[in-house]
Amino acid sequence: MLIFKIFRTDEWQTLRTQGETTGAPIDIADGYIHFSTATQAAETAAKHFAGAEGLFLIAAETDALGEALEWEVSRGDALFPHLYRPLTLKDVVWAQPLPLVDGVHQFPAGLQEAAQ
Repeated sequence: MLIFKIFRTDEWQTLRTQGETTGAPIDIADGYIHFSTATQAAETAAKHFAGAEGLFLIAAETDALGEALEWEVSRGDALFPHLYRPLTLKDVVWAQPLPLVDGVHQFPAGLQEAAQ
């Protein structure tokens, strides 16, 4: 199953140049890297990245993340994937820009359909 992380441009560049990251400032503060499922990703973007440009959507495969990935109750009592180790560039299945159009982030075609 693919899970998703939204990075700002500088955070994505850090991962690309250093080969690993402990995440965004909120991830570092919380002690784990926040991910979302396909179903949760748009709400995460709207709640935490409203109006932000220069974002990237990163996909990672849950099976490859191993035991460091935990599913924990968060927003609305939903289970969210949290990674308790650095995210490496090898963990990234794909990454692409997450453009902002008319104030709404445009997710890849088929992402929401795949989640259902």
